[in-house]
This record gives sequence, structure tokens and C-alpha cells, in this order.
Amino acid sequence: MAENENQPIIIVKKKGHGGGHHGGAWKVAYADFVTAMMALFIVLWVLGQSEDIKQSVAHYFNDPVGFSDKTSGFIGSGRKDSGARIQRKKKGVNFHTLQKIKFEQMMKELSKEIANDKEFKKLASQVDIKLVNDGLRIEMMDKENNYFFDVGSAHLKPAAKKLILALAKKIKKIPNKIVIEGHTDARKFVSGIRGYTNFELSADRANAARRILVEGGVSNDQIEEIRGWADHRLRDPKHPNSLVNRRISIIIKYLEKKS
Repeated sequence: MAENENQPIIIVKKKGHGGGHHGGAWKVAYADFVTAMMALFIVLWVLGQSEDIKQSVAHYFNDPVGFSDKTSGFIGSGRKDSGARIQRKKKGVNFHTLQKIKFEQMMKELSKEIANDKEFKKLASQVDIKLVNDGLRIEMMDKENNYFFDVGSAHLKPAAKKLILALAKKIKKIPNKIVIEGHTDARKFVSGIRGYTNFELSADRANAARRILVEGGVSNDQIEEIRGWADHRLRDPKHPNSLVNRRISIIIKYLEKKS
């Protein structure tokens, strides 16, 4: 017993080695890898988007709280816009794009109406609706045996009146200003009225369209300008006497941003 009592107590300490396969170090590495992959996919998605979306994403990261007027709401944020935030949207980078979307919708609706109406369907090849730099242009062109105007006259045919009245229903619902243009072909206008030329004829045709639009409910205040181009804006310059050069253009202008 004496020998055992005098023997020193030995304490053995084992050194750890990261917990082996039960440790957590690999989890941290895996989480870093998943985060990096997610960031990569987000970058690839952004690169494939339109310029407006890229700018919106950039503005969001520059100003995530949303105090800047340039931040127009991050896509997919799920937040409800307050009145102030909606106002910032109008001033933001997507102001022009939002109008463009509305114009594209209007194009679809007008094209559908023309296709579904028996009388309009005959005129489908004579109506050209497209987006231009100024806004949405709706052009009505003459065609052989199917005129919008009597030859040498500013008197609108019944089918043309009906089509312009249909346009008026769309235009009167929006605040955009409009410009109405009249065009002729290159044939010299001959009449008994001294000084009456293709300029006067084209302007009178534009005014005839204006009167029908007003009849359909469009305010005169909404009409910004009447233009008579005569043969100075030919649709088909290679064939200056072609009937397609005889036309009316109604341009619905983009709204201007208010400062």
C-alpha cells in the first residue's frame, strides 16, 4: 500500500485534430462555395438583361435605402410603392421605357381592332403603326383603288373617318401630345386657286384628320402641331409619284419628364 501511495499521478491530455470527419470546418468552406456560385449566377443574369435593368440594379446597390431620385424600385423587391416612391419612378431611368411599353400595348390593341373589323381589314395593308424616335406613329397611306382622300382633295373617305374615330378613342385617354402630318406625292397640284400648292393640300388633309379626332373626343389642347410636308418627306423616294407617298401621319409623342 505504501508503494502505491507514493507513486505519482499521471494525467494524459489528447490533442484535437479539427474534429476529424465530425468537425465543422468543411461546412464553412462549402457555404463559401455556394455563396460564390450564387453571386456568379446573379452576375450572369444581370449581364443578360436590358440596359435599363442594369442601371436599376446599379442604382440599387449605390443607394439601397432608396432616397435617391435615380433609384426606381429594385425589380422583384416585393415592396409596395408609396406615393413618393411612385413619383421617383416617373423621374427614374425607366420613365421612357414605361411609356414605350404602353405604346407597344396600344399597337397591339389597334392591330387587333383592324384585323377584327371587316371594313378595317381591307385597309390593313394601308396602315403602318410603329415606334419612332418621337413616340408612336400611325400612318395611313393611299393605295390603288382604295383612297383615304379623293384625288386632289382634302375630303376624307368614310372608311378613313371611321378609322380616325377609332384612334381618337385611344388618344383621348392618355395625356400625350400629338402631331398630325399631311403628305402628298410629287405630282404638281393643279387647281383654279392661285397659289394653292401641295403644301396647302397636305396641310388641309392634316387639318381634316384633326377635325375628326376632335369629333372623337380628343381635346384641341392635346394637338401640339399640324404639319403640311407636301412631297418633302416621301415614304418611297425612289418612286416619288407612288400613291404610298399620299398619307396622313399621327404621331403620339413621348411625355417629357417634369423637373
